[in-house]
Amino acid sequence: MIVAQSYFRGVAPSKLIELTIGEIFRSVVEANPEREAIVSRHQNLRYDFATFAAEVDRAARALIALGVESGDRVAILSTNSAEWLVTQYAAARTGAILVGMNPAYRAHEIEFVLGHAGVGVIVAGAGFRGFDYLSCLRGLIPELASGTFASQRFPSLRALVHLGPPGPDAGLSWEEFLALGQDVSEGALAERQSGLRPEDPSNIIYTSGTTGTPKGATLSHRTVVNCGYFVGERLRFRPHDRLCLPVPLYHVFGCILGNLAAMTHGSALVLPGAEFDAGASLAAVEVERCTALYGVPTMFLAEIEHPERPHRRLDSLRTGIVAGAPCTGAFMTKVIEELHLPEITISYGLTESPPASQTFADDPLERRVETVGTPLPHVECRIVEAQGTETVPLGEAGELCTRGFGVMLGYWGEREATAAAIDADGWLHTGDLAVMEAGGYLRIVGRLKDMIIRAGENVYPREMETFLQTHPKIAEAHVFGVPDPDHGEEACAWIRLREGEYLTSTEIRRFCRDKIAGYKVPRHIRFVREFPTTVTGKVQKFRMREIVLAEAASNGLAGNENSLRRGE
Repeated sequence: MIVAQSYFRGVAPSKLIELTIGEIFRSVVEANPEREAIVSRHQNLRYDFATFAAEVDRAARALIALGVESGDRVAILSTNSAEWLVTQYAAARTGAILVGMNPAYRAHEIEFVLGHAGVGVIVAGAGFRGFDYLSCLRGLIPELASGTFASQRFPSLRALVHLGPPGPDAGLSWEEFLALGQDVSEGALAERQSGLRPEDPSNIIYTSGTTGTPKGATLSHRTVVNCGYFVGERLRFRPHDRLCLPVPLYHVFGCILGNLAAMTHGSALVLPGAEFDAGASLAAVEVERCTALYGVPTMFLAEIEHPERPHRRLDSLRTGIVAGAPCTGAFMTKVIEELHLPEITISYGLTESPPASQTFADDPLERRVETVGTPLPHVECRIVEAQGTETVPLGEAGELCTRGFGVMLGYWGEREATAAAIDADGWLHTGDLAVMEAGGYLRIVGRLKDMIIRAGENVYPREMETFLQTHPKIAEAHVFGVPDPDHGEEACAWIRLREGEYLTSTEIRRFCRDKIAGYKVPRHIRFVREFPTTVTGKVQKFRMREIVLAEAASNGLAGNENSLRRGE
């Protein structure tokens, strides 16, 4: 068996950290009490480690006051903020499992996650891009109007903490929530912390699946702590470093590769805004003298092309991570030269294993373009036959499998799905096609799954097809990805209407935007009477894609929105 393990240039890899999130957080605070920990620029807020720890403890005691027990789920639905970070560490201190919800979620997705995870407390921001969270929650939880949290739809829910403006049925304000902790002693919190173990679950992060419903990847304290630490080691983080983090905190990129990488090294975390804005990120780098910057390729491109970029002082930058989509040599050269990031790295991972591999800060450019680096310390990777189990020779393509501390505990409440993803020997089957090169470097060459990656966000066709077919006028829908110069890929939907029905692409998008995240909404829509199939009736998506690409070459993808809108 050919297996790559933690190549560290001849240096023995560090031992695994056998501490919970709360334990390593306290040790970092004790070593760096006056060093700046959090800067939230859009909130005009700064915390040193000691002050931040005090806020975390207030929130942790408040969760205990609400009756949160170890293993209970605490969800947060918000854009990036200091409160998001406080909630993350407070939940970890109490043994609660943090459920980070995508701020782009709409009613359909919010309802599913609250019910599926059995959320006990939800911390909700004001909203996202015109979508009001409180209005949505009032619709899902009508009992809020009477001032109770005895929700018939969500029986485990006991409290709503609202970060937005207070209202008569808005639940607890953030300050009212923190005040609850006054009746819980520090001793009670310390006792709770002492009962936790590194192997306990700490996070549930939802990722859509091919079955059509999202699945909650459950990660342990050990996974989160060590992923953050080893990523920070490859970036050469030290306490003087300052990470500008414009990526969303709900995702493993922000929550673990960002936040935990900085915290475990005593480095400062700078939030440039509630959501990504290229100008705000450039300003944060200059003013805060950031040494590291994260993003997906489209974010870096927006920063490079921003009119303020030539006028910003970016020479403090040194390193960071590009993840979410392949990068060309020309693109990486621009990132290195125009954003002053000579030690920028590439990282590869899944929600189920964040991350599996990463390049080194001093890897040559071709390594940072052609590969996704080598496995992190104590992580194993192997390439097996597609749809098989035998390891293939070096240089041959197959399915990438990974094993070690970084692999999730499983999908929350989904034993069969977990068994399908993680085999009896502990190998997580990623569904990605890869080649292992000499030295353990991994090169991703394709996907077994038909997942669409749009600007770093995963869009799963099966989930979208299931959702589209909830529309009363749609008989059948098939979704696949097509190339897009700005976002890497966009979703294209072929739709067959019910007989006699009429719909427009605008109406379909409006239907989607009211219920699902905006990045999932199909950019290209074609109305058809039938789909290309095999002789056995299996739909051939590759033929649909070939047709679309052939037409795009002559007419442009806009031609996919044809006039066949009546199901006749």
